[in-house]
Amino acid sequence: MCSERCQLAIGACRIICYSLYRAVCCCTPPAPRPEYHVVCLGMSGAGKTTLLTLLCGETTDDIEPTSGFNIKAVQFEEAILNVKEVGGGENVRPYWDRYYQHTQGVVFVMDSACTQGDLQTVGSLLVGILSHESLRGLPFVLLASHQDKTEARSSEQLTKDLELQKLCAGRQWAVHPCSTQDQGAVRQALEQFVTFLLNTGKESEENRV
Repeated sequence: MCSERCQLAIGACRIICYSLYRAVCCCTPPAPRPEYHVVCLGMSGAGKTTLLTLLCGETTDDIEPTSGFNIKAVQFEEAILNVKEVGGGENVRPYWDRYYQHTQGVVFVMDSACTQGDLQTVGSLLVGILSHESLRGLPFVLLASHQDKTEARSSEQLTKDLELQKLCAGRQWAVHPCSTQDQGAVRQALEQFVTFLLNTGKESEENRV
């Protein structure tokens, strides 16, 4: 009887040890997250650099306007966004299209409290961006920054003033109000953007089958 109990105990120990070994050494590694290359555009002062810096958990001290371009990897649960942020100065805008190659989505940041003249400029810029051959049909999100200002325009007003329903036909798109004081709103906006990118990827795979 004692011998049988010992054998049962030894067998149980072996099962436990094997289970622990499987859990520690033989577990399946998590699937790698997809990475997407997106371009981030907008006029100077819109808040592109600050918003991306905050999303990456970096300090915003001593931020200077982007004269060329910066690249930041923004981490999300389902994907990684490699965001190429391009300067928005008048001397840089004519060369924006040089940064469109291999882009899979477009982020545009604007000052929602801008002057009427700047709003018209944003409208003209968006017409050129969204009609560009390299960017046609790609997912698009407009970040309406500076919502902490009293004169900030709503998402609905910007959609109407910029004629986005017409301009964004044939693509997944959204307008999100945000500010540097509300990082959650920015992250939520880009999480929806990630969903757009994932859906586009699935559609491409289905079309290849």
